[in-house]
Amino acid sequence: MSVVSNVVALGSRVWHAVRAGSFAMGALLVLVAVGGALHQAVLIPPLAASAALVHGAPGLPISQPRNLVGGQLLSAAVGFGVLAVVGAGPWAAAVAGGVALGAMLVARVPHSPAAATAVIVVLQSPRPVVFLPLLALATAVLVLFGLLPHRVGGHPVRYPVAW
Repeated sequence: MSVVSNVVALGSRVWHAVRAGSFAMGALLVLVAVGGALHQAVLIPPLAASAALVHGAPGLPISQPRNLVGGQLLSAAVGFGVLAVVGAGPWAAAVAGGVALGAMLVARVPHSPAAATAVIVVLQSPRPVVFLPLLALATAVLVLFGLLPHRVGGHPVRYPVAW
């Protein structure tokens, strides 16, 4: 490769990284703002990982809306189920993470960050009536922000590839 083509390739990677990071950060900042307005924690670590997938690897099956939303909500439900049956604690959280992965695979909505959502549910014991709607809202925000890069500036990978 020539020096010019190396520089062009580097510039393209840097531009993609800046754009992906900016859109992911924008989505996460919206989650923080919504949480502030509602006086609730809406941004949880698994959602940051979900945003990274949507913007860093928008073509992957695990990044698609069905997997993101379905995987997150199913994993939260698994977490609440484990919490109800076994109670809170690190052992139960480990079980919830594994069961959530299995449930996502059976339901054909694998989304790796969502297994951590099941763990958080068991460790933190949030109220389902508050947590689940906020999680649904947060995943919708992530999907909406995933739609923007291709429509603003012609991102090379269209999101979503599939619903």
